[in-house]
Amino acid sequence: MFENTGFGRQVDLLQRSMDTSMLRQNVIANNLANANTPNFKRSVVNFESRLAYALESENRQPRFQEALTNERHIPFHERVDYRDVRPRRVLDFATTAKNNGNNVDVEVESMNLLNNQLSYQMMTRSVADSFARINLVLQ
Repeated sequence: MFENTGFGRQVDLLQRSMDTSMLRQNVIANNLANANTPNFKRSVVNFESRLAYALESENRQPRFQEALTNERHIPFHERVDYRDVRPRRVLDFATTAKNNGNNVDVEVESMNLLNNQLSYQMMTRSVADSFARINLVLQ
């Protein structure tokens, strides 16, 4: 019903972000559970930067029009649909925080957990407020 409206897009973006936040919660919990496991490498979830790129690509105009004379040519500017962006779980192999090869810092993970919880609460409040405004209009 609201699929092609600004409201539908907003709710869809919030829903995707909330799903990513739940995945991030599980990843952080896994990192914390393995804080003392030898050679364990922490994981992070990448989503927001790719989503921002996709949203910017919808409005970005190319500086010049490229000449694509063959279907195998790669265009300079290609729009990315935000609905195709998926969260990626990435292992952090670059750092080592402890002598046993583990790179989980409990303080950093705890802070990430808190930030993620606050972000999720903010998104749920935003969704609730959006539907409250729709409900107000319908009354």
